[in-house]
Amino acid sequence: VQLVESGGGLVQPGGSLRLSCAASGFTFSSYYMRWVRQAPGKGLEWVSDINSGATSKSYADSVKGRFTISRDNAKNTLYLEMNSLKPDDTALYYCARLTGGMDYWGKGTLVTVSS
Repeated sequence: VQLVESGGGLVQPGGSLRLSCAASGFTFSSYYMRWVRQAPGKGLEWVSDINSGATSKSYADSVKGRFTISRDNAKNTLYLEMNSLKPDDTALYYCARLTGGMDYWGKGTLVTVSS
């Protein structure tokens, strides 16, 4: 199992970024997936979940209305569209496979929101 995040970077407050997570080594379309993040000096924070068929999505209150999770099962890729970014969104963002809890996750991609 391999999960590789990409798309992070430096963005100004109010800006947008799209994160990607390329999955391999398992049947991506069969699994729920998750985005989590870890801000500097803080613990892991749940961001969003999506079911295997992309028919059900859930979001943390802190990102609801600003972030959109999606997936392309044909491309084995998970996405996180982030809009109206705030400095508090600065974090290392990880994608994770869900089997009950998170059983695999990637190395993360860094998002920095700063002027």
